[in-house]
Formats: sequence, structure tokens, C-alpha cells
Amino acid sequence: MEDGTAGSQSANAAEGPSWRDSVPEATATDLENLLGTGIGAAQEQLERNGGFLPFALVVENDGEVRLMAVTPADAKDGSDADFDADSMIGDLTELLRQNRADFRAAAVVCDILLVEEDSDAIHVAAEHRDGSLFAAVLPYKPNTESREWEFGRLAADSNEPAIWVD
Repeated sequence: MEDGTAGSQSANAAEGPSWRDSVPEATATDLENLLGTGIGAAQEQLERNGGFLPFALVVENDGEVRLMAVTPADAKDGSDADFDADSMIGDLTELLRQNRADFRAAAVVCDILLVEEDSDAIHVAAEHRDGSLFAAVLPYKPNTESREWEFGRLAADSNEPAIWVD
């Protein structure tokens, strides 16, 4: 799990007509596609494996959505210590920057800690080549009785451009 933190806002990501009205329809569709696919893939990994490594999704120029991943660096001492999520996110971002001509939108999906809520969350930070940004968080926690994951309310979050910057 990443040691990063993020603040969340109370706005529901599914609401947000003002956000959607502020970007071209095709851009909004690309970013929402990345958000939905990213949340779904992270939830599937949580349910299957009890956790997930950071990964990226891209909308290629032809509209196809593709997953991109990097291998975590070995623990410094060679033990089974936790992977370095921040390093993996940095590697993913660099990979996306290097290949950005091949796609029109990208998102980095990672596991974060919401300090104020004392909850883990799936974080999706999406970016479009036209400069549009969208991010959301989905809190989650294990239900010890049912041995399943309980997911909170999807909320908008802020993010900074990281791929189409020079």
C-alpha cells in the first residue's frame, strides 16, 4: 500500500455536470472511460488478491483502452519488504510521457491512504492531451465478517498534469 495521502471532496464524481460541460464531449468520454475502467480493474484486483499494484490505462489514438504496468523494484535488502509504490508511479508516469504520442488520454491508478477518513482508497488521476484533468477516489475497507470489500462513495479529487507537460 502506498504511503501517499490525498484529500477528497464531497462532490460525487458521477454528478459533476459543471466539469463535463467544461470539456469537449469526446474528452469527457475518454476521461470517464479511464475512470470507470480504472476503478473496475482495481476493485477486481482487490477482490482477487487483497491488494493491487499501481498501473496505468491509456486511450490509444484509435480509441482502444490499454493497460500499462511496470514491475516493482526489488526490496533494497532483498527481503519480502513492501514494494515502493511511489517509485512505481514515477516509472509509470515516465513511461506515459515517453509514449504520449501514441494515445490521447491516460490515467494512473493507485492505492492511497485518506488520512482524514482513516481509510484506504482507489485513486484514479486521468489526463487528456488537450489539457483536461479529472481525478477521483473510492474509499474501501475490508468487512471482516463477510470477508469482502466494502466500498464508499466515489468522490472527485484534484490532480496536476504529469504527462503532457514539458
